[in-house]
Amino acid sequence: MVGIRFHGRGGQGAVVASKILANAYFKQGFYVQAFPFFGMERKGAAVSAFVRLDKVPIVERGEIKHPEAVIVMDFSLLPKVDVAQDVKPGALILFNCKDSENRIPIPIEGSFRAAGVDAAKIALQYGLGSKAAPIINTAMIGAFARLAGNLALSNLLEAIETGVPVNPKQNMAAAEAAYQAVFKISRDIYGV
Repeated sequence: MVGIRFHGRGGQGAVVASKILANAYFKQGFYVQAFPFFGMERKGAAVSAFVRLDKVPIVERGEIKHPEAVIVMDFSLLPKVDVAQDVKPGALILFNCKDSENRIPIPIEGSFRAAGVDAAKIALQYGLGSKAAPIINTAMIGAFARLAGNLALSNLLEAIETGVPVNPKQNMAAAEAAYQAVFKISRDIYGV
């Protein structure tokens, strides 16, 4: 069983992204679950969403405690949320962040692989949201599809086309652009 955890803020689309990602894996033959976790239900508040997938029926319920992947939609959450908490060793953490020569200070420790994508820039290029509030969810899962290794981009694009309520073509294009724009983050220069 594989667990994926999303960290974002209300209004960024983490819950919708988890549902689309689960649908894409379902199209690929996996059994899936997708579910959110809310604290204060307001725009801008920290939210989490989860995707669980397996090749056999899933009977486990509840929050994913030890994810193999974490998708961080808002870099500003790092001082407040331990996004690497209880990740499995070698887990993938994907950040929405600018590419500063692939050297981004990540103030968290642990045994994980780090990657990034400038999802905000990509979302704005395709007219998704506004400069103050870009809609980044499909760009983030597009980048994730490149890194996951077990998800066909075609299945993700089909899930986006049927799963987003507004601008499906622009969202599909953003996912494809992010698939190509994802970059590895070097953490060793920070001694982490």
